[in-house]
Amino acid sequence: MSKFSVYLQETKDELLTKVSWPTWSELQSSAIIVMVASLIIALVVFVMDFSFNNGMEAIYHLFS
Repeated sequence: MSKFSVYLQETKDELLTKVSWPTWSELQSSAIIVMVASLIIALVVFVMDFSFNNGMEAIYHLFS
């Protein structure tokens, strides 16, 4: 149990003194970048899915 309490104390010390936490403005700008990138990726996936679906429907209609 002693090793576990030492681990917890060292973890707390590291999180409070050694980790550099972002400022609020850095956090906001990073969140905006992530949201924009997610929307772009979602749009690309939607366009690929839509194109593939229409292409497959065209191929199915040719053979039916």
